[in-house]
Amino acid sequence: MKKTFAFLIATLIASATFAVEVGKPAPDFTGTDINGKTVKLSDYKGKIVVIESYNSDCPFCHNQYKTGATQDLQKELTAKNAVWLMVDSVNPKNPSYRTPEQARAEWTAGKINATAWIDDSSGDIGHLYDMKTTPHTFVIDASGTLVYDGAMDNHPDPVHDPRTARNYVKEAVEDLLAGKPIEVSQTKPYGCAVHYAN
Repeated sequence: MKKTFAFLIATLIASATFAVEVGKPAPDFTGTDINGKTVKLSDYKGKIVVIESYNSDCPFCHNQYKTGATQDLQKELTAKNAVWLMVDSVNPKNPSYRTPEQARAEWTAGKINATAWIDDSSGDIGHLYDMKTTPHTFVIDASGTLVYDGAMDNHPDPVHDPRTARNYVKEAVEDLLAGKPIEVSQTKPYGCAVHYAN
């Protein structure tokens, strides 16, 4: 009995640890965006999808947006038929939480060009993808396979100019569009810890 219980615990830990893995199918999810629309990852099968863990109060995340570099990248990639999903997993009790109304105002003021901003205040999507920081980014190919997991770029600080950094997300999407192997498929995400409820 003890052995069976220990095996079950080990299995649960293993499955939780490897919920997302580069080269494997990206876990499907359903969320609600800041406009009340249902967003399902599976709806974008056949398209390249970028997922970004987002919290603009985090200096690292804020730095990606203050120059407009990330908004320009969102515009560039979505124009090439890619999808960009921002996932905000900040819990409602944290000062960085945005109500849908606040998020819509931030979207407009920041001139954000993502496909959708998902309210993940439950943390379900964040935990599913083991999002560790803001930003933590993922790229999924048209077949639904996770091909990149990690940092937005190669400058792990909150003061650099994102336009001068090596952007791993941009490279991964461009590699996919060119039919080339992903040169960098995994890096260590940097930034602020995600403010989950638990």
